[in-house]
This record gives sequence, structure tokens and C-alpha cells, in this order.
Amino acid sequence: MATFESIPILDYSLSRSPSTKQQFLDELKHALLQTGFLYLSNTGIDETLLFEVQGYCKRFFELPEEEKRRLEMKNSPHFLGYSRLGNEITKHCIDYREQIDLATELPAPSSSEPRYRQLRGPNQWPSESLIPGFRKTIETYIEQMTQLSTDFTALIAEAIGLPKDAFERFFEGIGESQSGTQRQDKLKLVKYPDMRELEMEGDAAQGGMYRNSQAEDSMLSSYLLQVPPHDSLQVQNADGVWISCPPIANTFVVAMGQGLEAITGGVVASTTHRVLSPSAGEGPRYSIPFFQGVSYDAKFEAMTVPEDVKALKKQVVGGDVEMTFRKDMFERLGEATLANRVKSHTDVGEKWYPDILERLRKMGVAKDPSEKTSAQVEQAEQASAPILVVPTVEDASEGSEKPKGRRRAPTIVIDKIEEAPSYGEDPGPDGSLLRKEAYEKRKMDAEPDEVRYHSDAE
Repeated sequence: MATFESIPILDYSLSRSPSTKQQFLDELKHALLQTGFLYLSNTGIDETLLFEVQGYCKRFFELPEEEKRRLEMKNSPHFLGYSRLGNEITKHCIDYREQIDLATELPAPSSSEPRYRQLRGPNQWPSESLIPGFRKTIETYIEQMTQLSTDFTALIAEAIGLPKDAFERFFEGIGESQSGTQRQDKLKLVKYPDMRELEMEGDAAQGGMYRNSQAEDSMLSSYLLQVPPHDSLQVQNADGVWISCPPIANTFVVAMGQGLEAITGGVVASTTHRVLSPSAGEGPRYSIPFFQGVSYDAKFEAMTVPEDVKALKKQVVGGDVEMTFRKDMFERLGEATLANRVKSHTDVGEKWYPDILERLRKMGVAKDPSEKTSAQVEQAEQASAPILVVPTVEDASEGSEKPKGRRRAPTIVIDKIEEAPSYGEDPGPDGSLLRKEAYEKRKMDAEPDEVRYHSDAE
């Protein structure tokens, strides 16, 4: 089985010239099939703009608390706005980060439209007098990133043998909407405090396990602008080894989304990754991920990938390629996304979607952020012990090798809310080793895509 030892760096300027485009597509295909992660350089995004966006990211979190509270996400039915430290829940765990969610500026849909379209709507902006130029700079950045992600998605299609417009069906809305038909991309400005700022002591101050599913909102791809100096991002290869993905000036780290893996039948890899938490004294880490939006009206459909590409992928992963949507879950992407957002932001759910939140809580898949004290204690206790990011299981046969977790993100793109998730039939003690491994890997797929983690033993 082929694996990787570094993250490839692709020169985007090669795609603009007829004489070098094929070279770029070949390099892109290799990255899509093998790593699912890549650096993109020479994108044409103005370097001064990148510098300004990083500066505004830091300045936003220095705003007075009363101004940030004015922008709290719970004031918006569109899940846009500021989230306080520990206010977001990912995979039932508290996220110890501050962030503001922003998006392409759009008007709100009408109340007569499908409820999931309320995910679209206007931003909450900080006062111009407190942070002059913030809105203009961020809107310019979103606009340029929207164009970059659109063009790059067409190149992804070409690289795996599809028509360059193959993914456009996932961007197109259905019917009329008061918010228009323009796709709404999302941008997060994120601050991860170090352990000293979190007021953790002893072993816990050297880092703990914090869940952070930045990729979960990305149907196709995400584009991370890393703010130096923290070398925190790591990607797991097929051998289970964590590969560093440090900041490189004027580049984006492009991650393939779970949806892209699913609709290409598993040909494009969506790779497991994690973030190392800043230790005490290292200072906060800032992160600026851009998520390519899709139409919430989109249905779950798979693409027909050429057989020669599937065969090449089989050589890379060393086995059959299979990845499909769970079409029994929801008819539209927006229905599933709304449930996931309510689960992650229960304060928004309580104010705007109490019926959905109540249903999720009855099923035990939504928690109250007020539980963070006990969760924080539990995480602190775990910090001094070895932490398995990808679990393994004991095999029935003595001396047999434990199955490794996949390097890709979970198969189940959408959380089913009608009943507890199923991993399929347990083969039991008499089942074959192959069936046991398949069952355990499906269970592993329920684990988070990304884990904030630090350990001196790593």
C-alpha cells in the first residue's frame, strides 16, 4: 500500500497555462488519491490581503467583551456570529476555542421557504468604529476565496476524469428564494488559547484532548490560512503516522471534504487530521478556515468516476474503493446540516429551533454547554494518560495484528437523527477476521475528524 511522508505543495499558477496545465492536473490527481491534503501556492490571492486578514483575526479577539457578546451566534437563526470559549459542542465534547462565523453576505429567506434555508442569511458585523476596515477586508477575502474554490473544484473534476462542471449541480439552488440563489461560503476566525490562558495546571497545562471538527461543514473542500508561528496541524498517513503540516507563507492548506469523498465513491481521500494544542506559555493559535458552500437544496448523489481512476485508487489504498451517501437519512443536504448545527450550537437551537433540539436531546445526541465543568475535569484527568486518537480492538485470534483506522474521514457524512447510528451487524466471536476488521473500522468512522491534542510522548 502506498503512503505519504509529506504534504505535497502544488503551484496553482501551472494550471493557468496550456503548456503546464496537464502537469498540474497529474500532480493534483496524485494528491487527491493518496493524501487528500495539499498546499496550494501562487493562487493569485493578494499577499497584502492575506496579511490584513491575519491581522484582523487577532484584532477581533481583542475587542471588548461586550462587543463580542453583542455579536453572539444565538442572536442569529442563521448560525452566524460569535461563539464564546467552550460554547460549541463537537461530537458531544466541549470545544475550547473562541470563534466568529462569517459568510457570503446574503439576505434572509422568507418564512414560507423550507426551514433549512434559514441556514442562509446576513452576518453580524462588529462596529466599524471599534475595528475599522474589518468588514470590507473580510468581504473582499470571501469573494476572492469563493472564486478560487470554484475554479479549483473544476480542476479537481478534470484531475479524476470528470467534466469540469461535474460538481456544479451541488451549488445550484432549487426554485426561487428571498435570499437569492447565490451559494453561501463560510469563513471562521478562530482562536485556540494555550493552556495557561485556559488556567490549567500541572500535566494538563502541557496539553489535552480537544475535539475540533473544522471539516464537518465542508461538503467538498476547505481552505485553511494558517497563522504562524504554531506548527500544530498534522495529517495521518496510511501507516498511522502523523505528518506535520506547518504554516508556509502565502499558501493555503486544502483539505478534501467528506462529501467529496462520498460523491466520488471514495476515489478522492478525505484524510484524518488533528491539531496540537498550544502548551502553556506558547500563546494562542489562530486559524482561518474557509469552507466552500453548497446548495442546501442539493440531494445526495454519487458521481460516475472513470474505471481507470478507480483502478489507480485501488493500487494506492490496496483494496476495493467504496464510499456512498446514506441516502436513507435525509432528502436534502440542508435538512441534515440544520440538525448538525443545532446539535453543535445548542444555545441557537434553544432560541430558534427548540423542537429540533428537544428531539436531539431525547435521543442523547445533543448536550448542554453548561456541562462543560465536568467535561473539563474529565479531559484534564485524561491529559496525563496515553490518549488513543484512533482506537484499536483486540482480535479473537492470538498474535494477529490489530486493524488500523482509516486515514480518511468518516463514511457517514450526515448524522441520522431518527434513531441511534448503526455500525451494521456485529460478526461476533465466530466471524471471519475480515468481517471483524470491517465492523471495527465502521465503528472508528464515528470518531471525530480532527482532534486537538498534545503529548510529550508523541
